[in-house]
Amino acid sequence: MAPRWAPPVGLVLLMLLLAPAAVRGDKPLRGGPSGAGAEPEASSAVFPLYGDVYPHGLYYVAMNIGNPPRPYFLDVDTGSDLTWLQCDAPCVSCNKVPHPLYRPTKNKLVPCVDPLCASLHGGLNSRHKCDSPHQQCDYEIRYADQGSSIGVLVIDSFALRLANTSAVHPSLAFGCGYDQQVGSSSEVSPTDGVLGLGSGSISLLSQLKQHGITKNVVGHCLSLRGGGFLFFGDDLVPYSRATWAPMARSAFRNYYSPGSASLYFGGRSLGVRPMEVVFDSGSSFTYFAAQPYQALVTALKGSLSRSLKEVSDPSLPLCWKGKKPFKSVLDVKKEFKSLILSFANGKKALMEIPPENYLIITKYGNACLGILNGSEVGLKDLNILGDVTMQDQMVIYDNERGQIGWIRAPCDRIPNDNTIDGFEEGYCWPQFPGIIGLPNQDCPAYYRSNKA
Repeated sequence: MAPRWAPPVGLVLLMLLLAPAAVRGDKPLRGGPSGAGAEPEASSAVFPLYGDVYPHGLYYVAMNIGNPPRPYFLDVDTGSDLTWLQCDAPCVSCNKVPHPLYRPTKNKLVPCVDPLCASLHGGLNSRHKCDSPHQQCDYEIRYADQGSSIGVLVIDSFALRLANTSAVHPSLAFGCGYDQQVGSSSEVSPTDGVLGLGSGSISLLSQLKQHGITKNVVGHCLSLRGGGFLFFGDDLVPYSRATWAPMARSAFRNYYSPGSASLYFGGRSLGVRPMEVVFDSGSSFTYFAAQPYQALVTALKGSLSRSLKEVSDPSLPLCWKGKKPFKSVLDVKKEFKSLILSFANGKKALMEIPPENYLIITKYGNACLGILNGSEVGLKDLNILGDVTMQDQMVIYDNERGQIGWIRAPCDRIPNDNTIDGFEEGYCWPQFPGIIGLPNQDCPAYYRSNKA
């Protein structure tokens, strides 16, 4: 997960630490499902997304929080559990954000004896200390890029409109960050905070499941043209048509992972050992460990025609120029070959990464590789699929069934009436080279035309 209030230069790892501050506060009231003893039928919620990979470097959603509800822009991050807002508690150090800072009241503080506080600090693999039942739940988030946020856990209502047409206002726990050291304090951030969608019990998704509002399923569809949609619940999930792989236990516990994958380029194995792969919508770019990254760069350079010349571009480390500036990836994609990830953890669980899912066309008209060397930013052997690779794919994290799915879809079309009617044509099987052992299967005209 990356704070991303500055131009993205690398993905960062999340570490939760216990902060020593202690303030007395009242135990907050919990807003559960209405009706004593009644278990309502779980529904789904769909939200439009804003932003893009380049030049903004993030996708974000608008959430209405508080009473009365006020809008906040949150960076969509499946690589972390905690949702948090920059807030006036009062604020010691905050960035300039799109909306007035969230202002908590004393009765909104979550005490340290609350199980959600223990869950928040569970990432430390250490004992959760609580010296007083009235002590507030403090946290400190540190990032590998030296950014950080210190705050306190609070609880407040979220206004949600569900697919069954009902409106709900559950009380959910999230972070109130009052001391931020991220990005540039002189620039206005595009977001007010982070929407943590990991599988931990502190995530909003898990809390909504506990309230019986939605199932523990989340999915996103990031459009190559910018925007897209996010959904909670399983009403939109094309179970019979998506490619599925069981969730694997990752060494990096905050991430969703389908396990290890073999890497192919242009239908040929790159000869590197299987790589552990995780999905992270909080990363603008994709990151490979040193060995697969170097193997990819070598194969990539060896496959390009002489019409492309390597060029220096401040946007990304490896870029090429043509005889004239490129306006879109369609101008250059024929010069590049597809990548394939073959996951050992699922039957025929393959993911195609065509050129448009790993190339960025910069404002200088160059084509740049959107896959970076993760070893250079401290990721070691972790391989992260970021936003650039997940564009125009519906990606589903199904915590109910313990599986991750993906399928090509036109992500610029937000489903109407919360159904998948009207974009069946967006679903297709990827164009896998025959060398992988699967026949090529055709996609609808939407993808054959390669509109961008």
